[in-house]
Amino acid sequence: MSKVYFTKEISAASLLAAFQALGRPLGGKVAIKLHMGEAGNTNYLDPALLSEIIKGIDGAFVDSNTLYHGQRYETEDHLRVAAEHGFTALPVDILDADGDTTLPVSGGKYIKQAIVGSHLLNYDSLLSIAHFKGHAMAGFGGTFKNLGVGVASRAGKLDIHGKGFSLTGEPFIQRVAEYAQAIINSKGDQVAFINILNNLSVSCDCDAGAEPAELDDIGILASLDPVALDRASVDLVYQASHDGSTLTNHIEKLGGIRILGYAEALGLGTQEYTLEEI
Repeated sequence: MSKVYFTKEISAASLLAAFQALGRPLGGKVAIKLHMGEAGNTNYLDPALLSEIIKGIDGAFVDSNTLYHGQRYETEDHLRVAAEHGFTALPVDILDADGDTTLPVSGGKYIKQAIVGSHLLNYDSLLSIAHFKGHAMAGFGGTFKNLGVGVASRAGKLDIHGKGFSLTGEPFIQRVAEYAQAIINSKGDQVAFINILNNLSVSCDCDAGAEPAELDDIGILASLDPVALDRASVDLVYQASHDGSTLTNHIEKLGGIRILGYAEALGLGTQEYTLEEI
């Protein structure tokens, strides 16, 4: 059974406290993977929340270019949008700006080599800070979406989504988990995971015209186990949801929770957890 730390307060200080509760300082150069928002989106994480957790860190905010033709398709535009959204306290590194590299997947059904941005190799450790929300194909976006799709290069995203975004259901969801496994395993024990449950919209932060939040903010969760973290996040969203909640209906319609069982089978963690409030 894995520990998931939880605080209802959503602030820079509580985000730092959630990370510190993990007891795992991340060494060397740190890649902080988060979603900096598509142009026009207003639900993405407020960069002010990161002001305490990044103090003293040698690293960068990282992401990869998109497969769809939006304002983050090319590196130059992606960097511009990140700056416009206030992500200026650390350098922003677009991981596939200079091409790809591959990472091995162990025991996957579909993927043997995950294609990721070559800059990932420049980092010693990885901190995932995911904004929990809905997703048009995965049902919800938490840690696995943040890493599996977000770190994948454009070629990797095509590998996950298929040509013309043709892959759906289990083939898509399981590919996301397989990519996440390769990315997490590439950093050994120098990884940590945080989910922020605010601005709980059915829409992804990649949606320029995202739906407004439909639920009250819940809090911040942190764990060294990404499966337990996403499981706990889903459970809290369900507990907070009203009858007919668009977000939970969306998760159920797309079978989003199934990614957790597959990630568990891939050795990434357990759905059994204890929630410890801090």
